[in-house]
Amino acid sequence: MPAERLLPDTESEDLLKLTREIARDELAPLAAEHEELGRFPREQFRLLGRSGLLGLPYPEKWGGSALPYEVYLQVLEEVASAWMSVGVGLSVHTMSCYALAEHGTDEQRARWLPDMLGGDLLGAYALSESQAGSDAAALSTRARPDGDDYVVNGTKAWITHGGQADFYTTMVRTSDDGSRGISCLLVDAATPGLGFGAPEKKMGLTGSTTTQVRFEDARVGTDRLLGAEGQGFKIALTALNSGRLGIAACAVGLAQAALDEAVAYAKQRSQFGRAVIEFQGIEFLLADMAAAVESSRATYLEAARRRDRGLPFLRQASIAKLVATDAAMRVTTDAVQVLGGAGYTRDFPVERYLREAKVPQIFEGTNQIQRMVIARQLRGR
Repeated sequence: MPAERLLPDTESEDLLKLTREIARDELAPLAAEHEELGRFPREQFRLLGRSGLLGLPYPEKWGGSALPYEVYLQVLEEVASAWMSVGVGLSVHTMSCYALAEHGTDEQRARWLPDMLGGDLLGAYALSESQAGSDAAALSTRARPDGDDYVVNGTKAWITHGGQADFYTTMVRTSDDGSRGISCLLVDAATPGLGFGAPEKKMGLTGSTTTQVRFEDARVGTDRLLGAEGQGFKIALTALNSGRLGIAACAVGLAQAALDEAVAYAKQRSQFGRAVIEFQGIEFLLADMAAAVESSRATYLEAARRRDRGLPFLRQASIAKLVATDAAMRVTTDAVQVLGGAGYTRDFPVERYLREAKVPQIFEGTNQIQRMVIARQLRGR
């Protein structure tokens, strides 16, 4: 049963209708096979680009749609409900465009942003390193100035779209001044000296490639510096604030898909002469699942509306990410329980949903980090 939505205008309603058609006809039928084979959905991202879905929150001047985050996130939720790997990829791509859209010069935007938002280019966000995950300021990938270039050396870890993306929004160290020594480079995938590790063998999201990204004397033009030297850490954190809302929306989409599957199964599965949905043990379980999905959706929408109005939303974004991803873990677990033994098999998608629900609690800042952010906001820091 599609989620009931209160959208701001008819244009947004038409966009959600289009998104649901794409999700139903072009994404959902392919998801299980691609995930089983670990096949990257590059053509599906091109389809999203041609449909105008890769640049929704960015200005029309550069090829975007200038839509509020409130609408973009609901589009993202619909995509994730059909295929989580594509939903997460859309969120990562949108976050990867943030540094250029918000901190690039007009010349830089005109040169690169239209293709990034139009679907011709797919992005990746390269912040984490093996020793610098939650402690992102400890990153060590270094960029040394050399004429009109930076010479970059180091290794990034856990990079979504690694080896598949066309550009990498990369945080590098340009001085030893802690978090103030980090800068942001827009790195082309064809850069000599840029290489990739083998894809990680993951529990879920197997259609979404995750690799190391390696820089070995890679020469990146100084014209690809976004913002000033030393602003990279601030750029990275502000991008993550919005990216957390994207992951919250994806988690809600996944939970909605699990709820829908559980309800459909409970209606047609009979025991003791009755559909199992009529038993209180099952109906209470489904009711709790529905409450978790709808409250999580309301939480990310509240944060998005604050963002759209230019209000502070850091705490609300962390709350949304924490609440939605924890809820997705519970809802997908309960969906398997509703289906019983059938839910533990790959004949039904809920076992995949359960595997996919774990990682949103980890990336874009673990949920332990979200609790730290919320607590610091409460302390006034």
